[in-house]
Amino acid sequence: MTKISPEIEESWKQALEGEFKSEYFKNLKSFLLEEKAKHLIYPPGNKIFAAFNLLPIEKVKVVIIGQDPYHGPNQAHGLCFSVQDGVRIPPSLQNIYKELNSDLGIAPSPSGNLEKWAKQGTFLLNATLTVRANEAGSHQKRGWETFTDKVIQTLSEKKENLVFILWGSYAQAKEKLINTQKHHIIKSAHPSPLSAYNGFLGSKPFSKTNAFLESKGLKGIDWNLNG
Repeated sequence: MTKISPEIEESWKQALEGEFKSEYFKNLKSFLLEEKAKHLIYPPGNKIFAAFNLLPIEKVKVVIIGQDPYHGPNQAHGLCFSVQDGVRIPPSLQNIYKELNSDLGIAPSPSGNLEKWAKQGTFLLNATLTVRANEAGSHQKRGWETFTDKVIQTLSEKKENLVFILWGSYAQAKEKLINTQKHHIIKSAHPSPLSAYNGFLGSKPFSKTNAFLESKGLKGIDWNLNG
């Protein structure tokens, strides 16, 4: 078995060292190597840990939890809900922008790239970090969820006064991993077109997040992606 040493930012590498040495992660790595030999995988290998590489653990303020990377060409780049510049904005992100406009009066960005949020302290974590092209959910239950659950637990344990934004039942199931005495939870329906009108639109997650951060003496997130 080749040595597993993911290209991941140093503070995360240290915090998650035990996971990278674990049997399940070795099995996950073997699975991914097999998949890559036969199929096109998203996001590109150098983007799998982009959420981690853009944001050292000590700078995390907000955690948004998604489920799966996008599985279309040039979409996924390692941040949940985000797509690369020049790619058509997916329906869930269109609704996120709609709510951002309603909540804070910020006009929708022409780009779906959320890196600006990440660089300010918003950790955009998918529960599964890879997917086979055009096959939604194809890498679920292979070990990624074990890893990302540990990421959530690590953030809960090591940090305080984080805002966890849990959209939809899948993300809300992760609340059991979070110490709600130390952290703030914001929950609503998922921004998907199937559920956005059942409680996502009008939920004001962006202003609520900043109100909490500022109440703890922390700088809020500039959610404006324009310019």
